[in-house]
Amino acid sequence: MRRPTSEVKVGNVGVGGNNPIRVQSMTTSLTQDVDATVKQCIRLAEAGCEIVRITAPNKSAAQALGDIRKQFSAAGFDDTPLVADIHFLPSAAMTAIEHVEKIRVNPGNYADKKKFAVLEYTDAEYEAELQRLYDAFSPLVIRAKELGRTLRIGTNHGSLSDRIMNRYGDSPEGMVESALEFMRIADSHGFRDIIVSMKASNTKVMIEAYRLAAARMDDAGFNYPLHLGVTEAGDGEDARIKSAIGIGSLLYDGLGDTIRVSLTEDPWYEVPVATDLANRAHALWKQSESFAQQEREKEAVDPYHYVRRDVTELSFGSECPINHLEPPRVITPTTHPLSAHAEITKDLVAAHKTLKDARIEGLMVKAQTDLDLTHLLSLQKTVAPSIKSLVLEVGDEVSTAALEAFDWNDRCRWMLVKKFTEADGESLAQFLSLTAEHGLLLAVDADAHTISALADKLAGQGQVIFTLSTPDATTHAVGAYRALGDVLLKKGLRGPLWLRVRSEFSILDEAGFGRALLEAAMQAGPIFCDGLGDFISVETVHDLARATNLSYNILQGARMRTVKTEYVACPSCGRTLFNLQEVTGKIKERTGHLKGVTIAVMGCIVNGPGEMADADFGYVGGAPAKINLYVGKECVKVGIPEAEALDRLEDLIREHGKWVEPAEAEPVEA
Repeated sequence: MRRPTSEVKVGNVGVGGNNPIRVQSMTTSLTQDVDATVKQCIRLAEAGCEIVRITAPNKSAAQALGDIRKQFSAAGFDDTPLVADIHFLPSAAMTAIEHVEKIRVNPGNYADKKKFAVLEYTDAEYEAELQRLYDAFSPLVIRAKELGRTLRIGTNHGSLSDRIMNRYGDSPEGMVESALEFMRIADSHGFRDIIVSMKASNTKVMIEAYRLAAARMDDAGFNYPLHLGVTEAGDGEDARIKSAIGIGSLLYDGLGDTIRVSLTEDPWYEVPVATDLANRAHALWKQSESFAQQEREKEAVDPYHYVRRDVTELSFGSECPINHLEPPRVITPTTHPLSAHAEITKDLVAAHKTLKDARIEGLMVKAQTDLDLTHLLSLQKTVAPSIKSLVLEVGDEVSTAALEAFDWNDRCRWMLVKKFTEADGESLAQFLSLTAEHGLLLAVDADAHTISALADKLAGQGQVIFTLSTPDATTHAVGAYRALGDVLLKKGLRGPLWLRVRSEFSILDEAGFGRALLEAAMQAGPIFCDGLGDFISVETVHDLARATNLSYNILQGARMRTVKTEYVACPSCGRTLFNLQEVTGKIKERTGHLKGVTIAVMGCIVNGPGEMADADFGYVGGAPAKINLYVGKECVKVGIPEAEALDRLEDLIREHGKWVEPAEAEPVEA
């Protein structure tokens, strides 16, 4: 269910309370270029953006907001509120608040100059810092109250103040306390028109921070709406996946009142993605109204601290061990019947030619009758050299006698998948005996209630994996898998968990790969970020290569597995000092083969060393046409001409032993 919040008015747009999730985006033009910024505001509003944000890095940009507001209103968009994005300068905030409906302040650098200083604060020194903060922030709060404006207290993971970093560390706790400092100041003035955000590029950190913020705010009596976003998500499919995992996890938790999907693309491309995520959340919340509300026991998973579930060590093929220290494995389904084993092999060959950063570790097929098992051997002979495991989903008409008589040879690893109910105790015992005798894995397809009822039979069975293929009538995909994971933890069942993305779990009935991508990321990503999940299969995409790639991309977006270069790229805004989209494309073209390397591309110092905390290397705008290069958080090259910067970045990667030469492309047959 949705978290209840107070309603906050941003101009005429209500946020929180009973209002729908509001969709936001941000202009990328230079704010002082009034005409260009107004044009972008209009295009965003026409695309469905309900709240438009504009950067105001200095007083001249803040002053330009007056003309932007007037021209935007004159164009017929008086009811679309504008937000000023403020980072370092309270003076810019005090100017901007005269012109726009909302001010976003970053508590990590509002009235603070980040020096990355290591200090030990006594309690008295810490209180003195808080008093300095009170003196700096209070004028804005008082003026916002006088004008009826709204404030967003927007914490960013990478730009926490030295004060917070030294006391709380680079942590969700520090992010939440950073925002609470500002909330307490506002509350001391009787000001509560506040929206809160906890953004990070790391989806796990972002999810934990928002959950913790909601809990701490509720404890303090601050029922403010939440603005959700994954910052520096990048572009393309990867950015959409990261956003769907981070934002989707929280929406499915019932958290979130306004969202922005941050893409390193033109901002109007952000709006339909955010709208899709919001529509899914609303459909889920509506569906949840029909569920019987039950008293919930304390969950076994700690929602505020990531810990991966410990599981029984298994083998999913010679190069695919399964345990809590290994990355989750990918199972790729085929839609062909086993009788079409030649077509399956053909698709598999085509997929292997297409796949660059991934591989098919397990191929899933379905046996409907005993006759299908004869085709299974033919398929195995053709795919065994390239497939580590064959996963056989067993239909109700396949007899245990036929399975007993089958030639379970060791050309590859075998896994059987069978659906069970609470009444299937005898059938489960037969399959446990069969798989133990022949050295097979058994995926038990059952919901949390069934597993709880059959727990005694499953205890100590070292070959068992757990999964769920159809939804529980009283919950949704994420809830059903969380319930299953919870039962496994409470019952001490250590079999790995396989997350199956299936159309039966879909919230909305829609077509198209883009929407299937969002749905898959929203179904599987939250479970991985909870520390559950050891396998994934995307069964809503019927192309083998695309389904496989999407599975790997979800794992990378959830910080579970790295199969390619990771990019942390901020969206453009009026602070950006180079063409972010063009440069990001060039960097990807040059470095896209560097598996396991993380590169940050930041348009300015605001999104600099702190925001790219997880990056190995950073490419940051330092001044117009000048680039600063980083190794981790350390700036090692300053003021490099932009024309040389990409070559110097490659040199830097080489110096640190992270460069490998790209493989030569295979010739394409005529």
